[in-house]
Amino acid sequence: MKVSRRQLLAASVGSVLSAGSLRAAPTIHVKKRRVLRVLGTHVTLQETLRKQAEADLGIELQFQPGGSGAVLYQASTRPESFDLYEQWSNSIRVLWRSNAIQAIDTQRIRHWDEINGLTKEGRVTPAAKLGAGDSPEKLLFVQPDESLGSNATNRVSFLPYVHNVDSFGYDSAAIPRGKPYETESWSWLLDDAHAGKVAIVNEPTIGLFDLALAAQSKGLIQFDDIGNLSRKELDGLFSILLKFRQAGHFRGVWNSVPQSVKLMSSGESTIQSMFSPAVFDLRSRGIDCVYASPKEGYRAWHGVMCMSSKTQGDTQDTAYEYMNWWLSGWPGAFIAKQGYYISNPQRSRPHLTQAEWDYWYLGKPASEDLKGTGGTTVVRQGQVRDGGSYERRFSNIAVWNTVMPTYEYSLQRWNEFLSG
Repeated sequence: MKVSRRQLLAASVGSVLSAGSLRAAPTIHVKKRRVLRVLGTHVTLQETLRKQAEADLGIELQFQPGGSGAVLYQASTRPESFDLYEQWSNSIRVLWRSNAIQAIDTQRIRHWDEINGLTKEGRVTPAAKLGAGDSPEKLLFVQPDESLGSNATNRVSFLPYVHNVDSFGYDSAAIPRGKPYETESWSWLLDDAHAGKVAIVNEPTIGLFDLALAAQSKGLIQFDDIGNLSRKELDGLFSILLKFRQAGHFRGVWNSVPQSVKLMSSGESTIQSMFSPAVFDLRSRGIDCVYASPKEGYRAWHGVMCMSSKTQGDTQDTAYEYMNWWLSGWPGAFIAKQGYYISNPQRSRPHLTQAEWDYWYLGKPASEDLKGTGGTTVVRQGQVRDGGSYERRFSNIAVWNTVMPTYEYSLQRWNEFLSG
C-alpha cells in the first residue's frame, strides 16, 4: 500500500498530539456539593431560610415539608429518608424510642453555653410557671443508660432552637376583642356563639390539649393532670367533644399553616387553633387576627432539630454546620419577625433594629411600622404584641405539647373524633 508524504506527516503529527495530550492532561477532581436532607414542617422549612443557609454554608439543602403527623410517621419509620428532622419536642419520645435519631454532641455546638434556661431548666425566669407535661428539659439530656432526662450531660436528643407559646386566633371583625390574661379563654373554642366556625389543628399531641383546655375551662370536665390524661379522662373528654362534633360545632381541622390561613381568610372559620406565622400572614392580608392570651395559660412548644440515626461521615459534619448556623444570629432574627423566639436570643439582637427587638422580645409598643418575613407590614406603629414580652408569655404556660403514656389510646380516640 502506497502512502503519500502528506498522509505520513499528518499521521505522525496526529500521533504526537494524541500522545502529548495523554501525557499533559491533568487529572481533575470535581468536589461534589454537599447535600443535606431536612424533614419537617412549613414552620421552619421556608425558602428564604434555605437560600440563606445554602449561600452561607456552600451546601445544597433539600427541604421536605409536610404536616406534623405525616412527617413524624416518616421520621420514626424511615430514618434513612432524612438527615435532620425539624419539629416540636413532643416528637422526641416517639423518635427516641424508635431509634430513629441519634444523640447530638454539645461539644460540637458552637454556642451551646448561650442557650437560655428555658430549654435547660424549663423556665425562662426562676419565678415562671413550669407548665404541665413535657417541658423541654425533661427530654433534652441523654443519660448514661440512654434514657432522656434533665440531668445535664454532653449528649442531647435535640438542638434547642425555635420555640413559642401557642393559643388560638380569632377574627376581631366577628368576635369582639377580649382582655389578655383576663377575659380571653380557651373556653371560647367551645362557645355556642362560634358554632360552625371553629377549626382545630389535626395533631393529637397539640390539638388534643387545645380542646382539653377548652373543655376544662368551660367547666365540662376536670383533669388531675392535664399533661398526663388517663384513659378514663380521655374517654370523658372525647364523649364531650363528639357531641360538639356531631352538632356541627367544628368547621374542620387543618394540617399546615397555609391551610389555617385559608380557613380564616375565606371566612370559613372565625376562631381556631393557630400558630404565630398564620396570625401575621392574616394581618398582612388586612384581617385583624388576634392571638389570644388565655387566662388559663398558653400551650407551649419547643422546636427540636434532631439527627437521623443513619446520618454519618461527611453528611454528619454538614448537619453540625447547619445546626450551628441556626444559632449564629441571623436565623433567629429572621424567625423573630414571624413571632418566634430563638434559644440564644442575644446573638440575634444585633440583626434586629431597636424597634424590632423592643416589639418582639420586650413587648413594647412598636415605635414604627414593622415588616414581617415576607417584606409586608405586619405591625403598625403603636401596636403591642399580643401577650406582651418574651418573659411574660413564657411565665404563663398551662401545658407543653406532650406525648403522654396514653398516647396510643389518645391517637385512637382522636381518629374517632375526626371521623365522628
